[in-house]
Parts: sequence; structure tokens; C-alpha cells
Amino acid sequence: MAASAEQLVGSLADRISEKILAGEYPPGSRLRQEALAEEFSVSRTPIREALRQLEAKGVVQHRPNQGAIVLAPNARDIRDAYQVRAELEGLAISLAAEWITDEQIERMRRAQRKFAGAVDKLIAARKTNAKAPFRNVPSWVESNDEFHGVVIEASGNRRLKQMIQDLHLGFTRNIMLAALTMDGRRMRENVSQHEAILSAIGRHDAAEARKAMTHHILRSGELAVWWLESQGRLVGPAR
Repeated sequence: MAASAEQLVGSLADRISEKILAGEYPPGSRLRQEALAEEFSVSRTPIREALRQLEAKGVVQHRPNQGAIVLAPNARDIRDAYQVRAELEGLAISLAAEWITDEQIERMRRAQRKFAGAVDKLIAARKTNAKAPFRNVPSWVESNDEFHGVVIEASGNRRLKQMIQDLHLGFTRNIMLAALTMDGRRMRENVSQHEAILSAIGRHDAAEARKAMTHHILRSGELAVWWLESQGRLVGPAR
């Protein structure tokens, strides 16, 4: 698949996933390729590939004679995913603490400043319009990704990078984007957790950096479960 085609498929998968989390495509609903192709003004081929990506990430499920069905998230699945991600990112930052360069640390600091500033703007926007979508402040998403991305880059482990990206860019990332924008206090807590991570890795303290990162990811998982429970969007018991 050509790069441009891959980008289109990835973009479609993200947009469909956003609509699922926004409730526009509720759990149990059928995602018809023809309707999606018309909605997004594309052919059925990239839609089909986008749905395959979402199935691999556990967002939808293909059922015989029905097509793609939106899956309802399960608390245990979410916690399991974040538990794995916490260990992977904990390992990544412990490796990064040894190898990270001053230039990479400075990139993390810049990303953190943008992240904190974007959170302030988003909280302010929420005060005037409670339904303002998070994409009104795209720098929040980008700076958060940059912050974590530098850590993964500095770890120097390509296999680890791919495993983390598969988890982070799946349903966990989209859930967190929706959950955090609902609660200003929790958004600021996220900023503080980043500060603790940055402080530890700036001292090249692998043990403290790993502790801070693991806490950050596990806390994010609990926030995701809390938000989905508050929205009545979970299936099965919350473990």
C-alpha cells in the first residue's frame, strides 16, 4: 500500500474511532461500508482497510452476514491494556534514563510547556462551552504524543517502540482523549504527572523515572474506566 493510501486509511480509522467514542456510532451498531464511504467521500476500499485496523485494535468486530459491529469496551480489557502499557513504558523510560541526550530532554521540556499551556486553554474553553470538542486544541494531543514519543525514541529499542504504539494508538489513546477533556482537575493531574516524569529523567534516575511513568499510565487507565462508567459505556463488571 502506498504511503498516501496508508495515511488515508489511518486518518479514516482515527475519525471513525472518534465518532465511536463520541457516541455517534454506539456499541452494537453496524458500520456499513457504503454509508461510511459516502459520509467521508471516499471509496469503499480505504473504508474496508480502516475497519480492519479498528478490528485489530479491538474497536469493532467483523461478524458473518453483519459486517463490522461496534464493540462496547470492557473494564477488564481496559485495565489489562493499561497494565501492559505501564510496564512497557516503564521499561522504555528506564532505558531512556541512561541514554537520553540533553537535546532530547529539552524536547521533552518544550513538549511539556506546550502540553500545560494547551490544558489551560482547554479548561478555559470548557468554562465557556462545555461541549467544545478536544480537537479545538490540537496542540494538547500533539504535545502529549511528543512527550511520550521522545522517551520511546531515547530508549533505543525498536521492538518496544512498536509494541507501545500498538497499544497507545488503539482504543486507549482515544478513550483518554475523551476522558481527560471532561475533567479539568484530572487534566491538571496529568500535567503534574508529566512534571514528575520529566524531573526524574532529567536527573537520569532510572528507578524514579520508571516509578513515575508506571504510576502515570496506571492512573490514566483508572481514569479511562471512570469516564466510561460515568457515561454508561462499559460492558461487564468493573474489576
